[in-house]
Amino acid sequence: MNPTLRQMRAFVAVARTGNFTLAAQAMHVTQSALSGLIKELEQTLGARLVDRSTRRIFLTDIGTELYPLFSQMIDDLDGALANVAEHTSLKKGVVRVAAPQLMSCTLLPEAIAAYRAQYPDIDVRLGDTGVENVITRVLSGEADFGVGPEREPAPPLHAQQLFEMPFALVFPKGHELEEQARVTWHDVARYPLISLQGQFTERLLDDVHASLHGLQREVPVKPANEVTFMTTALAMAAAGLGVTVCLPYAAPLVSLYGLVMRPLEQPVLTRRFFVYTRPGRSLSPATESFIGFLHAFVRQARG
Repeated sequence: MNPTLRQMRAFVAVARTGNFTLAAQAMHVTQSALSGLIKELEQTLGARLVDRSTRRIFLTDIGTELYPLFSQMIDDLDGALANVAEHTSLKKGVVRVAAPQLMSCTLLPEAIAAYRAQYPDIDVRLGDTGVENVITRVLSGEADFGVGPEREPAPPLHAQQLFEMPFALVFPKGHELEEQARVTWHDVARYPLISLQGQFTERLLDDVHASLHGLQREVPVKPANEVTFMTTALAMAAAGLGVTVCLPYAAPLVSLYGLVMRPLEQPVLTRRFFVYTRPGRSLSPATESFIGFLHAFVRQARG
């Protein structure tokens, strides 16, 4: 026995309406087509399900027994299909993104707000964390995707570049550097540098020293203080304890702290940020939609 879904729908429609004409209208088929589906179902099951008269229909004992079972099956299936349709039409869904603390209090809240304005039914959940923990959250499945800087060695994740930005120097308003038209890494070496712990600073200083190696004026750039979060570095700079280096996406927070941001030159060093996802794992429609939106949002923000 292998009744088709269409046959079961026809039987349930007849049982619910008690009328072949109304059942045919509910299924958007002709009455003869509906009758054919009922006959096919009865032949498949080897039992009569419906007794017909000139005025009304009656379910047989077997039909009465099968009706609630078929009805529940169809209702469950229709509910599941409706749920899928809500996901694919972005009427429903959850997106979990892991991102460094600085990006989580600058770029991403703005992107999430803009996305929610277009897709208010999608729940975007932001998990702020240390830079080194972004990859861990994606690998564990705690986050659907992560946004973070390039890593060496490359993590076992699929990486899609989100942006590449040059480093900038940040210092308090009224600082003597504010009078200069340009600031360089030679300027950084003249003041206490407040930087981040870990690979971020290690790679940055390696790039600086490699770029300046062999020049007559080599610059011994090194941190005077290393902290976990860039917000701490900004707060310390605002208190006059030194200068710090960050990327331009932090501009809203730099302004909030009353600091000045200037592009760093000689050399111009950049850092790439990526969207990290688990390889071989399909993303939900909502997650794919938000990632695409984030790429467009960053492109627009950069002009």
